[in-house]
Amino acid sequence: MAQPKKPPVRHCTGCGAEAPKGELIRIVRSPEGEITIDEKGKSSGRGAYLCRKASCLQKAKRTGRLSRALNAQIPDEIYAQLSEKLERADG
Repeated sequence: MAQPKKPPVRHCTGCGAEAPKGELIRIVRSPEGEITIDEKGKSSGRGAYLCRKASCLQKAKRTGRLSRALNAQIPDEIYAQLSEKLERADG
């Protein structure tokens, strides 16, 4: 009898907590070097994940973990988009 598949688990770049991939926000650096928020989680490139909490975003930005995870400098507009996305989710 086949066992049910477990959902993929990823670590939050901000707090380090494990969570199912679908519950996290994915930020991706494309092969061309463009940084975007990956809404569907399917874009090609190097990805990093964040919890849907403003505190995780602030910690990832303050410590530089998101930049290190993607091996790229994160533009301020990406941080602004993420912050706006988190505010909409809370409200």
